[in-house]
Amino acid sequence: MKKRYRTLAKTSLILVYLVILAGAVVRMTGSGMGCPDWPKCFGYLIPPTQESELIWTPGKAYDKGQVIIREESLWVAQKPFVSESNFNAANWAAYDKHDYAVFNAFHTWTEFVNRLLGALAGLATLILAISSFGYWKEQKRITILSIIVVFAMGFQAWLGATVVYSVLAPVKITTHMLMALVIVALLLYLIHKTGKANIKDKPSRLLRNLMPVALAMTLIQVILGTQVRQFVDEQIKQVGDVAKELWLADPSLQFYIHRSFSIAVLLLNAYLLYRIYSNKLGYTKINWVMGLLLVEVVTGMLMYYADFPFSSQPLHLFLATLLFGVQFFLLLEVAAATKKVKTS
Repeated sequence: MKKRYRTLAKTSLILVYLVILAGAVVRMTGSGMGCPDWPKCFGYLIPPTQESELIWTPGKAYDKGQVIIREESLWVAQKPFVSESNFNAANWAAYDKHDYAVFNAFHTWTEFVNRLLGALAGLATLILAISSFGYWKEQKRITILSIIVVFAMGFQAWLGATVVYSVLAPVKITTHMLMALVIVALLLYLIHKTGKANIKDKPSRLLRNLMPVALAMTLIQVILGTQVRQFVDEQIKQVGDVAKELWLADPSLQFYIHRSFSIAVLLLNAYLLYRIYSNKLGYTKINWVMGLLLVEVVTGMLMYYADFPFSSQPLHLFLATLLFGVQFFLLLEVAAATKKVKTS
């Protein structure tokens, strides 16, 4: 099991990133409330495909927890029963988490796929934690952190439930995103620690100090970006999802800060690229950082100047999380080289 640990860690990381991508698609398509309950979807393990399945019907067998839409409200079956010729309110309880009761098959199945990927990622991290016990005698930290990842995935699932119960409250969405990045960082640390030692050349003190600053700036950009996205969501509610040219017609202050701050992020990483190559340090992942940053800038410009082309929003968000991951792994490489210098 120890031999397969790193492969399992990489698989878990890929699945987590797929969940992030699916979440971005959910946000882009407005499918966040496609499943208004949690963890099931309208009370089903596999959600319905048409609204008629959610309409109360006489002579139909209902299971406990199954959901129907009646009089623009959600109702939950309190026990297994077969419905009579008339609706019997005693068999049902009004859903009390929120008052959202709309069915859209596309939104429902988009959100369902997101949750399904989340379940697969959770299962992968559980298998990872079990396999980590092969490291217990040598590196207890690997096992402990692997178990923490499982709990982090559980906490992330709970956060997902609170997002639904709050009817997509902006603060909860941002917290949900940041928790995903914490899980990414933990998995990357485990991948780095269980890989073959490939220590790079000695980094300068300036490089060691600027690397975490660059990572922190990316995190700030992610938070600012989610705030801009929240502003866009409000604009969509006011002007509709067709009038894309109006979404950023009168941008918020956060938008201007986000746009200006991106220049600082780009310049700092360009300087890190210069330092790494001028000193021949061998940290080639800086190339990925710069490539991702440039595509981030392009997608950001497309959203503003080309009125949000299809897929530009989820791509922009997903690339930001990839950027965070590459920067974090680069920071781990710098830290490992620094540690070698100190102990040699």
